[in-house]
Amino acid sequence: MDNEAANQKDMASKAHADVHADEKATVDGRTAKLRVFRGDAAGGEEVEYEIPLVEGMVVLDAVLHVQAHQAGDLAVRWNCKAAHCGSCSAEINGRPKLMCKTRVEEYDGGEIRVHPLRAFPVIKDLVSDVSWNYEVSRGITPFTTSQQAPFTMYEEDVERLYEPKKCIECFMCQDVCHVLRTHHKHAQFAGPRFFVRNQWLEMHPMDEADRLSELKERDGLGFCNITKCCTEVCPVDIHITDNSIIPLKERVADEYYDPAKWLMRKIRGR
Repeated sequence: MDNEAANQKDMASKAHADVHADEKATVDGRTAKLRVFRGDAAGGEEVEYEIPLVEGMVVLDAVLHVQAHQAGDLAVRWNCKAAHCGSCSAEINGRPKLMCKTRVEEYDGGEIRVHPLRAFPVIKDLVSDVSWNYEVSRGITPFTTSQQAPFTMYEEDVERLYEPKKCIECFMCQDVCHVLRTHHKHAQFAGPRFFVRNQWLEMHPMDEADRLSELKERDGLGFCNITKCCTEVCPVDIHITDNSIIPLKERVADEYYDPAKWLMRKIRGR
């Protein structure tokens, strides 16, 4: 092995950067305690770890320090560390949050408990199996139009499409939704993230597909009782309830529960 290869072999991963590298950054020699779920689908328990507290440290930093120095087999999913990819979503003290966006100092020396997303099966430690979400996504009727791009659209129509496209698919809205989290209606309910996607498609002025029957029958839109818990945990501030779910509910109500339309369907034998 040449010297360059040997140096690369001994080089520490950036994911495992030593928080002691800058002693001046540590906060008066203080430490932080994390209680991290360790286990898999068969079960597990919280394990307590103590780490040096560094100014500006986020929970992901703390978890990666544990992985680097105390528990090398700790499983955690992350990617950008900049709140753009949604990979590091977890439950911190029972509330879905992005670990890279949650500062340790927010807890002011109190207990920090880190668990995987509860609405989905656990693979290992902090990693949940979110593949069900992608199955739901594949079932949504895609953008459909007979028009040829580029499109000419009114500015207000374009602005309406910006917000739902901000979604980073962290699936925290799915995790906090009581229909999935508590009642486990995954087979009957698409969840807030996919109502956001349907809203973007339904309100696109060039889209010509009709998804209302799918929303009503297959995706279980009626199960949502607009508690706004999904909106509260969204890290990119999408107003999921007000701007996606309620407008879709209104469209379904107009189509299926308007007396005049009901009468016309009866007359036409539909």
